[in-house]
Amino acid sequence: MTDGTDLSPLPFGYLTTTGRITGRSHRIEIWFALDGDVVYLLSGDGDGSDWVRNIQVTPDVVFEIGDVRRLTRARVVQPGTDEDATARRLLFEKYSGPGEDLEEWARTSLPVAIEWSPGSGTS
Repeated sequence: MTDGTDLSPLPFGYLTTTGRITGRSHRIEIWFALDGDVVYLLSGDGDGSDWVRNIQVTPDVVFEIGDVRRLTRARVVQPGTDEDATARRLLFEKYSGPGEDLEEWARTSLPVAIEWSPGSGTS
């Protein structure tokens, strides 16, 4: 985004959280949807995922899309809100395709939002 490149079509992002027990960095590759200044993720294991549990303790994260890396903040999206519906729809639309049955995943996963404003963080 810093050079005008559209990062939204890229297949994966990389999320680095701080371990809630160890305090060590944990990096995962994850599907994402970019919507303006927000990146949405879905946790198929809900709040049982280690990365979600880490965010709930320490919301400061690093998120990378392509060669853009930002130090930012993550939060669990409030259930039943318009944002909740948007996150689910965007991820379902981005990753659904022939041979992919992602309806249940999109419906039952826990949405997480990450701030992705162009002026924040590092690139």
